[in-house]
Parts: sequence; structure tokens; C-alpha cells
Amino acid sequence: MFQKRQLRFIYLVILIIVIVLIYKSFTGPDHAPPADESEMRVVDVDQTSDEAALKPSPAPVYVVVYYEALCPDSKHFVIRQLKPAFERAPALMEIQFVPYGKATTTTKQDGSLAFECQHGPIECEANTIHACVIEAVHDPKTRLEMVACMIQDNIMPRDAFQRCARENGVEIESIQKCFDSTHSAELLKLHGEATHALRPPVTFIPTITLDGSQANQKSLLKDLFGAVCQVAAGRGPKPDLVLHFLARYLQTEVLDEIRLLPGQLRRGLYWLLN
Repeated sequence: MFQKRQLRFIYLVILIIVIVLIYKSFTGPDHAPPADESEMRVVDVDQTSDEAALKPSPAPVYVVVYYEALCPDSKHFVIRQLKPAFERAPALMEIQFVPYGKATTTTKQDGSLAFECQHGPIECEANTIHACVIEAVHDPKTRLEMVACMIQDNIMPRDAFQRCARENGVEIESIQKCFDSTHSAELLKLHGEATHALRPPVTFIPTITLDGSQANQKSLLKDLFGAVCQVAAGRGPKPDLVLHFLARYLQTEVLDEIRLLPGQLRRGLYWLLN
């Protein structure tokens, strides 16, 4: 399997080089028609705009996921949409998790907090563990891996946490201390306040916001990556995912040549890779 992937990549590199050479042969100085000064200025403007189109957006799209640990729809979204989208373009997204959903919070006479969750006490326990993990794990990729791993099977929340922490190399003791202390309840209360502050209010879980907007929920629940790209494109130049991918494998000189290719060719290469 590895040899096939390696061979496919070699063929892809050869294809890229051939395309670059063909393109340069038709666009080099020997084939360029004579142009006056005004025409040169037009070319310069077009080249500048093309270079600007390759620059990534100044900041990633802020994706907030309001979810429940035992919610089947939340599980489906995290595993089938959120994780694949992040893996395709991690620089394009900043993810914040809010594990609470349609729960309620009450303060007892002694000042302690109590929660009622849509899927029962086990979900409250799982939401609380998620809250502690989200606070403790700072690496975005590892945090997402932990949430995706735990939500896969949260019927026994403590066991799920222990297993997923070992699989992802996450330190267990500090998170366990969080869960066993009143701090975990305070964290869950904060997630509840964030959920209740949403306008319009939550009617479906999961609810997703992109840069603070709840627009097009049905669409982004089915195609999060496409929705994130639309938001990024709407507020500024969209990152060139072809160059982002190839940068891991090719030398800078080759990437500079690829930047000169028309946008359609770059997009064609991207879909070939995916």
C-alpha cells in the first residue's frame, strides 16, 4: 500500500514538472507579443492580483461546536465532518468546543451546582470530562483527537477518557483532578452560559457557528469544509490548498513555478490529490 502511494506521488511530481515546462514554453519571453507601456501596466496589475489570490486569509475561521457527549448527531458531525475538515486544512480552522447542549444548570442551597442533561446523568458526567479535557489540552489537533475518540463511545465516560488519553499521549492525572473537583462543574456551567447566550437560541444539537454566525446550519452540518471555505473566501483571499499540501514535499523553487500556473490548473491538481 505504501509503495503504491509513493509511486502515485512520483507520478504526480512528474506530471507537475511536465505541466510547468509546457506552460513556461508557451509563456516565456520568446513567445510574448510586443507590448507598449500601457499594456505592461495591465500585465503587472493582473500578476499582482494573482499573487494576492495565493495569500492565505490573515486568520483561520473560528469554528465553535455546541454539542453533547452522548448525542448521536454530535457524534456524527465530529467524526464525519469536523475531523476530516480539520485534517484537510488545519490552518484554515480554529475550533472551540462547548459540551453542554440542551442541559440545565441549577445552584443548590449549599452553593454546589447540579446539572440535568438531555441524555441523562451519564451525559452530564461525560460533558464534564469533555470540559476538563478541552481546558487542559492546548494542542488543537490533540484536542480534536481526544473529543472525537471519547465521543465515539461515551457510555462509560471515565473509561473512554482513560483509553483515549493513552492513545493520544495525553497526561491523565491533572485532568482527573479537574473532574474530581468542583472546578469541573464550574467549567460546565460556563459552557452552559455560552450556549444559552446564543442568538438565536439553540434548537438543534449540534449547533455550529462560523466566525460567530449560525447561518446555513443544514448546509454546514453536511459539508463543513465547503462552508468554512466559503466564509474564508468571503472575507478575503482563500488559502491555496494545493500549495499548502505540496509544500510538505517539494522544494521552494518548484513551488515558485507552480505559483505561476493558472488557477484552474492548480485546482485540478488539488482535486487529483484528494
